[in-house]
Amino acid sequence: MEYFERQEGGERAILVHLDIRQMQDPDDLGEFELLAYSAGANALALVTGSRQRPDAKYFVGSGKAQEIAELVREHDADIVLFNHSLSPSQERNLEALVQCRVLDRTGLILDIFAQRARTHEGKLQVELAQLNHLSTRLVRGWTHLERQKGGIGLRGPGETQLETDRRLLQVRVTQLKTKIEKVRQTRAQGRARRQKSDVPTISLVGYTNAGKSTLFNRLVDENIYAADKLFATLDPTLRRLDWQGVGRVVLVDTVGFVRHLPHELVESFHATLEETLEADLLLHVIDSASEDMHEQIQAVKDVLAKIDNDVPVLNVYNKIDLTNEPAHIGYASKGQPSRVYVSSRENLGMEELSLAVQQLLTGTLTTFDVTLPYNAGQFKNTLYELGVIQEESYDDTGHECLTIRLPSDRLQQLLGQANLSPLDVLPLAQATLLLPILEPFEQSNNDEKSEIDEVEELLTDDGYLAEEPVMDSEPKS
Repeated sequence: MEYFERQEGGERAILVHLDIRQMQDPDDLGEFELLAYSAGANALALVTGSRQRPDAKYFVGSGKAQEIAELVREHDADIVLFNHSLSPSQERNLEALVQCRVLDRTGLILDIFAQRARTHEGKLQVELAQLNHLSTRLVRGWTHLERQKGGIGLRGPGETQLETDRRLLQVRVTQLKTKIEKVRQTRAQGRARRQKSDVPTISLVGYTNAGKSTLFNRLVDENIYAADKLFATLDPTLRRLDWQGVGRVVLVDTVGFVRHLPHELVESFHATLEETLEADLLLHVIDSASEDMHEQIQAVKDVLAKIDNDVPVLNVYNKIDLTNEPAHIGYASKGQPSRVYVSSRENLGMEELSLAVQQLLTGTLTTFDVTLPYNAGQFKNTLYELGVIQEESYDDTGHECLTIRLPSDRLQQLLGQANLSPLDVLPLAQATLLLPILEPFEQSNNDEKSEIDEVEELLTDDGYLAEEPVMDSEPKS
């Protein structure tokens, strides 16, 4: 009686890609080759073809399967990589025929994730995804494990070895889910502290290899690992930085997405993707030089839809150095940026990106002329931290005069925190923009003029104070 043993893997690979006419959204061949390269495979040959529908036994049909087996023997290949999802029985039948390891697209992505995981959380999530995937491969994958153990000292509880493995696998999955739940709670506590301290969170999302990590390094001035490979970054990276006009923010670099991302990966990495859900703004980094740009954009939207994302999104079209697109901001409506064009590698469009983020997080920008009282030191420091000061000078009385640019409601908030009135620091024409509009029942009696009324009476048509009449020092005779 013959028993089926799983073959050992290796790096010498035969790649297989079919054009299945029934698939409305086929897997991309170029992306598959980049996946194999990212996993460290040495591609020896590429087998292509087309079918109306997958073959039940080999997925590729018996003739194509024999062709693959001959290539394996000719090149002495270690593994056959499929750019498709294979059933457990198809993997078993192919391995029995070609006499080497067969791995489908999901297994290939899981292998890349296993190589990239560095943190404890990442390793937990990768192992959970692998076990979820492996649990379906136990069925008819190792037929020799179904033999009952017999003989003196070998009799057990009556389970087959396959049943024992399945039970132990389920125990390990339960343990991993418990540990990941603790990680999720820890992340939730960190997010709660950031929200309590009123620190906005900005998450970078996008298709893998779109340039998220390069943009992240450009913004935080660090050297996080970034490479021209799929899933070069797996573990989420968080850094604090001072964003001009916004203040201190937390920037998050997340794992990249691909088309047809396996369901078990979305489940396993939900704790990581929660950083995306809890952000104040998503920067969707897009490879504008890719021929499949629109398909990649849709793939990211599909993953965000799976995790019920409703966070505002700013599309960042990266790599304009390859498309010769000028750096600029595109607006969906007045004061509402929807896209910005940058090159993170060549440091193009960073000012436009900063302005777009500032407008989305704080609102429409307005220029104000501020005259600081002598007791407004803390208010001045806050303006410097936000980076909103355009010009500074001194008037004849020695007061410091600043030209600042920020949203009116943000300035009103800062003045309130500093216990300052708009009339203390702004010209009357600008102060009226920040003074509250009273309801009829809140207004004073008709014989008492409100502060706003008195201000408006003193203003001339051009918005400056009218000169008060000069009283003669001596009475007229």
